[in-house]
Amino acid sequence: MFGRRTAPPDPGKPATATEAPKPSVAAPNPAAARSTELDQRLSDIKIAIFNDLIDSVDPTELGSLAPAQVREEISDIVAEIISMRNLVLSAAEQQVVIGDICNDVLGLGPLEPLIARDDIADIMVNGADKVYIETEGRIELTDIKFRDNAQLMNICQRIVAAVGRRVDESSPICDARLADGSRVNVIAPPLAIDGPTLTIRKFKREKLTLEKLVEFGSISAPAARVLQIASAVRCNILISGGTGSGKTTLLNCMTRYIDEGERIVTCEDAAELQLQQPHVVRLETRPPNLEGAGAVTMRDLVKNCLRMRPERIIVGEVRGPEAFDLLQAMNTGHDGSMGTIHANTPRDALSRVENMVAMGGYSLPAKAVREQIASAINVIVQASRLRDGTRKITHISEIVGMEGEVITLQDLFVFDYEGEDTKGRILGRHRPTGLRPAFWDRARYYGLERDLAEALGETHV
Repeated sequence: MFGRRTAPPDPGKPATATEAPKPSVAAPNPAAARSTELDQRLSDIKIAIFNDLIDSVDPTELGSLAPAQVREEISDIVAEIISMRNLVLSAAEQQVVIGDICNDVLGLGPLEPLIARDDIADIMVNGADKVYIETEGRIELTDIKFRDNAQLMNICQRIVAAVGRRVDESSPICDARLADGSRVNVIAPPLAIDGPTLTIRKFKREKLTLEKLVEFGSISAPAARVLQIASAVRCNILISGGTGSGKTTLLNCMTRYIDEGERIVTCEDAAELQLQQPHVVRLETRPPNLEGAGAVTMRDLVKNCLRMRPERIIVGEVRGPEAFDLLQAMNTGHDGSMGTIHANTPRDALSRVENMVAMGGYSLPAKAVREQIASAINVIVQASRLRDGTRKITHISEIVGMEGEVITLQDLFVFDYEGEDTKGRILGRHRPTGLRPAFWDRARYYGLERDLAEALGETHV
């Protein structure tokens, strides 16, 4: 809500005998100086009104009202405070002050304008003074500031409290989500040295689909059709990629092709998947309480969901020993299960799964673990964020079995780099390798072999 309070710029001291004016310094801009003075005046007014508001309103009473009623109530009180203080404000300025104060009391304060923008992918707050955004794959600094670290911490606590979590000195790291499903991470002092650090991975209001990804050039139409078929015929799919490569977005896109009659159970650290099917059970992990007890881990959720009669299990991110339980589920009749994993290549993804199984304390031979992986996972989709900021599906790979103690992979589609244009954007194409997938018989069982043949460019079935 409030900008950071800073002293207005010095219009410049008169030159002394020993300090001649420098011709390279631009003359003061009267319009800019007036704008700065106006911003400073509004900032001081907001702070004074906000302090009066906090003294006169019980937040617990506002909590029982609907958001629209709260805004109306706050607007009336702010108008009274302005009148009592004899503050001189135009109608437009008064609306700005009321809107900013409502955002600070109810919403995310200075971040509300950024949340409303649909072209922003990430919001990164590094203390009260620095707010960065990622837009079109580029990170840039904004002019938005918080009043102080206390205001920023108050907003962080309000976000995590809405999902039943807490963040403070005793529990300084927290994952949460906004009402629209946007992912939130907070790390507070003393771990964050320069003030609370807030990171928001925004979700677009418009739900992305594979068709949209084709329009954006993230994947070709034939490759997208192969992914649709792989999802529809209940292949077990692992989506691999680095941070910010679009794994969760791709997972959301692929779940759209699950039949509406199937029972789906999702397991996530912070619930952000947005499935469209009617029969979905959403599960979310829970951190420990003040006494350090009561935590519910991802592994607990995956093990429990096996007792819930799921037809598909969707794990938001596989990052620990729950990998073994997910492999067990994939191998025991829960076909069509999906998950995401952090890895740079499909081969690295398999190595990470193997390491995660070892994290569970199982002393299994490496060959036995790899056989389990090879029989459980059908398709690995590799998503990458390229150096120009664009996101591409670089590999659609399939596990075809074992050769000795090595898992055998074959690529169905790969992204070939062809250079870059005059604006620095990477050029390339998604090339089919011409190999027939091992899930061909599965596609035939579901009556989709002709569609699969067309997507792969085969002229006969």
